[in-house]
Amino acid sequence: MSAAGLPKVAGINPPIPTSAHTAAPAVEQQSHPDQLPGQAGTDEPAGQPGPAQDGLASWAEDLTTLHELSERLARTSCVEDALREVLRAGGTLTGARRGLAGVGPATVTGLGLCPAELGALETVPLPASPGTVPAEEIHPDLCHEPGLDPRHREVAVRLGLGASYAVRLATDSAGRLGSAVWFYDEPAEPGERLRRLIGLYCRHATEHLARLVELDHLRATTAALRAQLLPTRLPRIPGVRLAVTHVAAPGGGGDWYDAMALPEGALGLSVGGVTGSGTGTVGAMGRLRAALRAYAVMEGEDPVAVLSDLELLLRLTEPARSATALYAYVDPATRRIALAGAGHCPPLVVGERRVEFVETSLSAPLGMLSCWEAPGAELRALPGETLLLYTDGLLHRTGDATDRAVARLHAAAAGAPRAVREDPALLADHILRTLLPDGRGDQDSSEDLVLLAARFD
Repeated sequence: MSAAGLPKVAGINPPIPTSAHTAAPAVEQQSHPDQLPGQAGTDEPAGQPGPAQDGLASWAEDLTTLHELSERLARTSCVEDALREVLRAGGTLTGARRGLAGVGPATVTGLGLCPAELGALETVPLPASPGTVPAEEIHPDLCHEPGLDPRHREVAVRLGLGASYAVRLATDSAGRLGSAVWFYDEPAEPGERLRRLIGLYCRHATEHLARLVELDHLRATTAALRAQLLPTRLPRIPGVRLAVTHVAAPGGGGDWYDAMALPEGALGLSVGGVTGSGTGTVGAMGRLRAALRAYAVMEGEDPVAVLSDLELLLRLTEPARSATALYAYVDPATRRIALAGAGHCPPLVVGERRVEFVETSLSAPLGMLSCWEAPGAELRALPGETLLLYTDGLLHRTGDATDRAVARLHAAAAGAPRAVREDPALLADHILRTLLPDGRGDQDSSEDLVLLAARFD
């Protein structure tokens, strides 16, 4: 093949100096232990940098670049973000503007590609057996390469792809996770030095991706467990309308809520939280919530007795844990509310004439004292008023100090329009949007968030 027919080589002027492994000639053995690299066997003047120094400097710069790219990757916390960073880093090294990466059949991310282009690329057939996929695959001229699958060439022509370079994302421990491929606009291919550097980076990236995939599986398992342990719907009680918002932490927090129909038309409301995170905490939360439901039926109108029984159970069965809880016994006919709290945030009454907190107690959380008991509180709601029960995640997610967050919660409830106050779901949504603007309520946090609203008609 003539020189004019050879494809262009990407990285002729790379952002990183050429490595000693690809460009520096071999250095002769030094004739004296005190001689510096580059001095023995050369005619270069003393003090001038030789090939060995150039190679070492180039390799050091390669390592610096690899370290910087790896640091950026380490800051990602989900598979999709990590794949985007892998594509961005590979595009920086290869000079490619577009790319495609995937882990499994469900998580596919593109660089410089619109959804339609991603869909077209996904129609390109893969090798018959995953085991036949090489560690890297280079197509320096997609339009003229002999033996290329016709569908591959058709998509390349339609999208204006001149060449591609693909790397398998695999480790010995996790096996093959997926692949990453970068596309050039014209025929090209990366040089040996860049391929070696990309290979080092992708091996590190695959280890990071494997951890994130495992974390995603754990989060999905925790979310499924939590969904089974919390109410699937709220009861319909004459005279009271209920609404709830629950935003769970990705790591699996232990906040719960409950609303249960009690004998003689009464209503029991509870919110609480178990310390810790993960599946163990979610399981403990489910056990406490189930126990509180049983104690609520047995103890009747005495919330203090309900929490006392719950504290004894926690101390006997979960001695290493503590929990906060708030329980309210509601008589819808008279709108009488009896409450008791254990180290929990005070509920908020929102109405036309008043917006005030109800101090349930100054008690410690459950499991913190050898013998727990605290006085209860009682109030009577007016028609049109709403009782708000919430967990401390609502306050913590604001990022403010507790006293300021409490003041902001009061101001948000007081500033709700009259039409919003008439619907508990609208009121809860208004408070969340006021306290947590710009979607911060949906962002990842270590804190669960629960807001339970009960409006009295």
